[in-house]
Amino acid sequence: MKFSFKMSDENILSLAVAENRMVLTIDKEFGELVYHSGLPRAGVLLLRLEDATASEKVLVVKKIITEHSDKLMNNFCVYQDGRLRMRK
Repeated sequence: MKFSFKMSDENILSLAVAENRMVLTIDKEFGELVYHSGLPRAGVLLLRLEDATASEKVLVVKKIITEHSDKLMNNFCVYQDGRLRMRK
C-alpha cells in the first residue's frame, strides 16, 4: 500500500523548527523560499546534484555530515560542484 502525504513548504519549516531538525532538500524552489522569506529555520541543506544517482547523493550527504555537522544547524547550506556554502 502506498501513502501520499503532502505538506506546504511553510509547514515543513515550522515542523523542523519545532523539532529542532534540519531540512534536507533537492527542491530549488524550497531553497529560494527559505533564503528569501526570512522564515525561522533550524537549518536547511539544499543539494544541487541534478545528475547524481541516489547512491551518489547519499555519499555526498554522509560526507557533509561527517565534515561539517557542527556548522549545519541554523544555517542555510547549499552543496554544488563539490563545494558547501553556508549562510545564516
